[in-house]
Amino acid sequence: MKYLLDTNIWIWMVENPDLISPKFHPVIHDPDNYPFRLSAISAWEVAKKISIGKLSLSVPVRDWLTKATRKPCIDIIPLDVDIAPESTQLPGVFHTDPADQIIVASARLYNLTLITSDQRIGDYPHVKTL
Repeated sequence: MKYLLDTNIWIWMVENPDLISPKFHPVIHDPDNYPFRLSAISAWEVAKKISIGKLSLSVPVRDWLTKATRKPCIDIIPLDVDIAPESTQLPGVFHTDPADQIIVASARLYNLTLITSDQRIGDYPHVKTL
């Protein structure tokens, strides 16, 4: 099984692994699950949260992003012409956060299990989550 990291899980993996629920540890620490996929929008989310004061990191954001996206652990999924429309046409009812919509659309199109601690995503029945 292949996995997509939600932004919050990715931040915790790099910045503060103690925040990650123990239920995720077997998956996150298994090298057979590498590389984890990551939506490009997650890099934007991190930079945006830094710029508006909702997040602080141990190093400058550009340095953090370089470190946090290195191979072989992370493989970036770009925002493309397939994901963009899918994110606006998700089945059922999903909340209006565009970053979450893009992340969910990426998981659906690439048939990935989304690792998230976001209950709103976890409750959405049209994407596989852990």
